[in-house]
Amino acid sequence: MTKIFRFELVVRVILAWLVSSAVLINSAAAHEVQPGVMDVEMTGDTLDLYVEWILEAPIAGLDLEGVADTNEAEGAEEYDRLRGFAPEALAEAFGQAWPDLQRKITVRAGDTPLELTVSDVDVPEVGDVELARTSTVHLKAALPADDTPLVIGWSADLGPLVVRQRNVDGGYAGYLVSGALSDPIPRTGGTDQSAGAAFADYIGVGFDHIVPKGLDHILFVLGLFFLSLHLRPLLWQVTAFTLAHTVTLALGALDIIRISPDIVEPLIAASIVYVAVENLLVRTLHPWRPAIVFGFGLLHGLGFASVLQDFGLGSSHFIPKLIGFNVGVEIGQLAVIATAFLTLAVLFGSHYWWHRRIAAPVSVAIAVIAAFWVLERTGLIDPSGAWTPFTLLTEGGLPPLWTLLGAAAVATLLTAVLMPMPGADTFRDVAGFLTSLVAFTAIVATFTSGAWIITVILAAVWVLAIRLQSLGDIETR
Repeated sequence: MTKIFRFELVVRVILAWLVSSAVLINSAAAHEVQPGVMDVEMTGDTLDLYVEWILEAPIAGLDLEGVADTNEAEGAEEYDRLRGFAPEALAEAFGQAWPDLQRKITVRAGDTPLELTVSDVDVPEVGDVELARTSTVHLKAALPADDTPLVIGWSADLGPLVVRQRNVDGGYAGYLVSGALSDPIPRTGGTDQSAGAAFADYIGVGFDHIVPKGLDHILFVLGLFFLSLHLRPLLWQVTAFTLAHTVTLALGALDIIRISPDIVEPLIAASIVYVAVENLLVRTLHPWRPAIVFGFGLLHGLGFASVLQDFGLGSSHFIPKLIGFNVGVEIGQLAVIATAFLTLAVLFGSHYWWHRRIAAPVSVAIAVIAAFWVLERTGLIDPSGAWTPFTLLTEGGLPPLWTLLGAAAVATLLTAVLMPMPGADTFRDVAGFLTSLVAFTAIVATFTSGAWIITVILAAVWVLAIRLQSLGDIETR
């Protein structure tokens, strides 16, 4: 296995070298967006960065994110004008732009940002202006006294970036896009992390993306759960979803498929609306549902891949990290289903009113929250103003204690009204619906705020209220 991982590392280093070397070929088209290349050298207490860069683009202020041709970017005319500048003039223009560009470059040791200074700017003479001109910028920084690894990157508008660690065996090599940062780069080269440790670390990353950070994915999985408590429908849906997002997660992480989050994120929200609304209309698994869930899983996989790309897989142990992340996602999803099953289904799943008093109101809450996301992510609404309550709800902005007290007051009031009314099943259904709607919404609010103990207390209040409201009508299906 060690040989496999070493081979994988060598392949990725070679690929990074080929990409970076291509930048140096003067036959490159002037308007083709090419990656910057940053060679990293660490000697004693000094960091040297040698950046091979088509300087005309950042000086002109081009936004190169997702752009293949500089003509597609705003400011292309200024870019073309700068290509005719003499070396001294272009170097001077870079010096004037440096204060703004410096803020777009990330170099830090642990949590400590390093201050970069420009040591030299080497600009070639003007040749054929129809061909790209690659300059070299030498940046320096003082390193902290300890051996804290470095993290390096730059903002997405500067385009792709190749990072290579020179003069060490097994040095870091990475191809960074969309503003991603490098993995921690040890000062002595190579990596101290084994494949097994990398796998384990990324299980945590994947789990963390679901619980607690992935509210949209949590609501989707709950939407699958609340369709039916029978094992077969749930198994079909979860299997379809898992297979689909595994495929697109791998393709996205390998940068084989890349779709803008501006497209993916609204569609993910729309998929949540669909499964939640369908839960209100049907009670059993129809043949089309697994196929639709599979399609939605492809979207969610792209969302997972986007997060993984931002986190950075690095050049070492790529495959173990990818598998570990996917395993972490699966564990997170299973944890969500297990929590819902043990909290609600075990206690109330056999009652005839399960759908009316629990599954339906939870699905309504999920659909409303996801509909808000669709509108927000497509830019159709301003999340402030009249929509502020939804923003606070989904971003942890509501006071957890007051949320608990409010939800508990509603549950207590509804329960107290029902206690002297045995046999009033219609009223019990209405009270159960409202109790579950309010309790679940409150749990979303406290969960997103990180108030875990209050969230557990809210779940207990919800269960107790539903149990008391059901006294007298414990008929099962």
